Amino acid sequence: MKIAVASDGNFVSGHFGHCEGFTVYEVEEGKELTKNFVANPGHRPGYLPVFLKELNTNVIIAGGMGETAQQLFNDKGIEVVVGAQGSCDEQAQKFIKGELESTGSVCKEHQHEGNCNG
Repeated sequence: MKIAVASDGNFVSGHFGHCEGFTVYEVEEGKELTKNFVANPGHRPGYLPVFLKELNTNVIIAGGMGETAQQLFNDKGIEVVVGAQGSCDEQAQKFIKGELESTGSVCKEHQHEGNCNG
């Protein structure tokens, strides 16, 4: 399984589309095998779900995400977890342990570039 965390530095980004990049964790049998950072190729409507699917991502974790993006990820078979806050490593480990659940929150405002958590 591959888990992508929308990242700004070592922290979960408030809005996945405007993040610096994605910290991608490869997990097997409940253990992290690898961790890599992939730069955000740029925010274009509908592109990031395709980009992350091409990386064989199974889960996207972010602070916030718009409704259309969440639907596009779901259409690609990628589980969406929103409402996450804190360090990327901590949130990925919580997900692996089954301790991280999506709040289901939806970003509705995109004029700002970062603080959708909620």
